Amino acid sequence: MDRKRADGQLAQIAETVGLARRLGTRVWLRGGWAMDFFLGEQSRDHEDVDWFAPAADAAALAAGLRALGYRPLPGSPPEQQLDFVRDGLESSFALVDLAPDGRVLVAGGPWAGTAWPAGLLDGPPGRLGGLDCPVVAPRAQIEIKRMMPLWDPLRPRRAKDAEDVARLREALGLASEARD
Repeated sequence: MDRKRADGQLAQIAETVGLARRLGTRVWLRGGWAMDFFLGEQSRDHEDVDWFAPAADAAALAAGLRALGYRPLPGSPPEQQLDFVRDGLESSFALVDLAPDGRVLVAGGPWAGTAWPAGLLDGPPGRLGGLDCPVVAPRAQIEIKRMMPLWDPLRPRRAKDAEDVARLREALGLASEARD
């Protein structure tokens, strides 16, 4: 594993959680780092750090990240996702709306208002080393990793997603499943 890259990403995770606290908002790790924080160990190298963040707080979060030296990356629709880079390390924030009934909804784009999996943000924080961080609930992580190729046919199933699902299922004590 690329220890320098991982250490840089972990430092940015800690910094982002601290920024969110100072702003009075929340962020939740998603993707590979969320799985690793749930498992309590790094399982592989990660290309970037993926987050969920409330759309209502996106402007304040973006301003805070810029103040910390992060540069916005062009390309993603700003009502759906914010992408930043600092020191060659990328962080992406998928924006969500938090409905009064507790559902977590896609914030923008063609799927705006669509519910994410139930319980998405209800899991306990994960821990890796001495760092605690809010993470996507593991069962929701499994559903997202399994369903993404169906929800978005332009995103094919990846071997690392199948491996992540198997790791999460094992950690949760769920029976293994046949590969889709």
